[in-house]
Amino acid sequence: MATLLDYCSLVRSKNAGPFTLTFDFMCRDEHTYRALVETGFLSRELFAGLFGADEGQVLVVNHPLALAVKVSLPRPIVQGDLRDSDCYAGQQYAPLMAMKLPELC
Repeated sequence: MATLLDYCSLVRSKNAGPFTLTFDFMCRDEHTYRALVETGFLSRELFAGLFGADEGQVLVVNHPLALAVKVSLPRPIVQGDLRDSDCYAGQQYAPLMAMKLPELC
């Protein structure tokens, strides 16, 4: 089985304002971009489950010209709240890194 790093040259999470969490998945080439999109791994269901969001509030956007996928959703905790353990949201991608995807063909 493969991981996201077999498909992507860059995986990151960050804030898109104090209320929105966003993820960027940038692929090495067109082949790996198409393969990643075809797996269906980066789904609304996955992110809703991981971050307790409503599926209807999760936005998955494929950017074929940039060989990238962007996922945005409401932050589970507003940035700067006393319970916010990751103010810049730079560590939110970590649970995704150990998940298994189909091998690249």
